[in-house]
Amino acid sequence: MSEENYVNAEFWDGKYREQDSLWSGKPNGTLVAEATGLPPGQALDVGCGEGADARWLAEKGWQVTAIDVSQVALERAAAHGGENIAWVRTDLAVSAPPAASFDLVSAHYFPIRSESAVRGLLAAVAPGGTLLFVGHDFDGAMEHHAHNGEQGPDPREFYQPSEVAALLGDDWKIVVDETRERAHVPEGNPHHRDTVLRAQRLR
Repeated sequence: MSEENYVNAEFWDGKYREQDSLWSGKPNGTLVAEATGLPPGQALDVGCGEGADARWLAEKGWQVTAIDVSQVALERAAAHGGENIAWVRTDLAVSAPPAASFDLVSAHYFPIRSESAVRGLLAAVAPGGTLLFVGHDFDGAMEHHAHNGEQGPDPREFYQPSEVAALLGDDWKIVVDETRERAHVPEGNPHHRDTVLRAQRLR
């Protein structure tokens, strides 16, 4: 499988059709930890999947634009309900979100390789807003990947939080840039630690 296939709509539509629920249905623990206490405003949930993060944000008072490349995922997310959420099919490799429009841009484990797409996400953060970019820490997990003969591109080929941090200029303040243990790890999941970038756009 090429990395191009890994990030396209056909691949992800197929993944979601394989089972009734692909994810746990719970919001990502890092989102809960880092977004709790932020004043609610406009949020962009990048790669929203079945919508758990978007629904949690909406429950906390955010107006959420939840985007995903998979129409199947979006339809499933919308079927679970949730007020103040717009479910939008978007391919970030093709079109960037509107600039300076979101008080929170949240991306968890999102496969993105294009620097222009990353810069599009950065540009979407409004002055005073927050970027939350979370990836897996690959120590040990890559040994599991190789040992089990798992197919697909090397996930390290996609942008990691530290690489996104390197793109931030003087308009940004880095609040968190660290590796931490995951609060909840699904059974059989080799990823026990996350790399977390939280930054605030100053102007």
